[in-house]
Amino acid sequence: MKGSAKEVLVFSEELNQFSYGIDHPLRIERLQLTMDLMKAYGLFDDAAAPWVEASPAEESDLLLFHKQKYLQILEKADAGVATERTWMYGLASGDNPVFPGLYRWSRLVTGATLESVRQALDGAARIAFNISGGLHHAMPDKASGFCYINDPAVGIAFMLQKGLRVAYVDVDAHHGDGVEAAFYNTDRVLTISLHQHGRTLFPGTGFPEDIGRGPGKGYAVNIPLAPGTDDKVYMWAFMEVVPPLLEAFDPDILVTQLGVDGLAADPLTALNLTLGGYLRLVREMKSWNRKWVALGGGGYNILNVAKGWTQAWAIMKAIEIPGELPAAFVADHPSETQDEADFFDLSFPADTFGSDYARETAEEAVSRIKKSVFPVLGL
Repeated sequence: MKGSAKEVLVFSEELNQFSYGIDHPLRIERLQLTMDLMKAYGLFDDAAAPWVEASPAEESDLLLFHKQKYLQILEKADAGVATERTWMYGLASGDNPVFPGLYRWSRLVTGATLESVRQALDGAARIAFNISGGLHHAMPDKASGFCYINDPAVGIAFMLQKGLRVAYVDVDAHHGDGVEAAFYNTDRVLTISLHQHGRTLFPGTGFPEDIGRGPGKGYAVNIPLAPGTDDKVYMWAFMEVVPPLLEAFDPDILVTQLGVDGLAADPLTALNLTLGGYLRLVREMKSWNRKWVALGGGGYNILNVAKGWTQAWAIMKAIEIPGELPAAFVADHPSETQDEADFFDLSFPADTFGSDYARETAEEAVSRIKKSVFPVLGL
């Protein structure tokens, strides 16, 4: 895809060379499956150059957030062999295995996010989408939750160096704890995370009372949602909080983490969104008409991932595509499509409002945010 396009994908086929392991929930092949589905729908502008090629981030980029000693440990682990001190940095666990190329993989994902930032900042693109990005759990000196390098934090830190104010909106089912922690003390980044309640899901954080510290007090926002939260409850909470805060904060650029693990068939989470509900969130983000860096994130049913991010990309490009999978894609991917879930209706249910518990949990969170955060931003 040419750099002059209003919307650009950032990707590299080198990403396909890595694997967390055959039994690990994060299956990197979901990325190529998504690209294949985009191609099948005809969503590439230029068949010869359908995306902007990503290149690995440099160590100097990673040091914007991560500690050098940790990067040295990751570099040693890149050979796929754990050392005696690896566990101290969150590595070699079930969640964060040591596999060949893990540092190269992490640098490449982060490089794709930095390239997305550059595409959005230099005027070449209005929207840049890195489906491999959104690894939001990594801490400065520790791997966490399948994440070794926190590409959103690195990308946002890069923008802060340029004097920009950034809004980060995270709709992954897991709390965006690493990104929040990175900017918890500043009023130059507004972080908003909607996620399954921390008492029921990793990483066990992200409560309404967590609103930032010092100059950053009021600039961290958390909306924990009960298991079983459906489209109606989720969208109500989102609309009550996110658009007014975004308008009041008025960032120079928007960064979103578009995890698909809130969809009902995800094997690791317990939210109950349909594809129609998820895409309504994406349409709302598009309607804000801001410079936008979109990142992937979680999603452990890989067909859900491919459908969600492909439909999201179509929305970014203002192209309508059908909900049915293209026949050629189904023929090329029989094992991934044979058990396609039938709940992926693109309609948005209007006559339900979830369970009483889900509704009450969302209402309590929204009420607390309006009392503690809204006044800080003049609302």
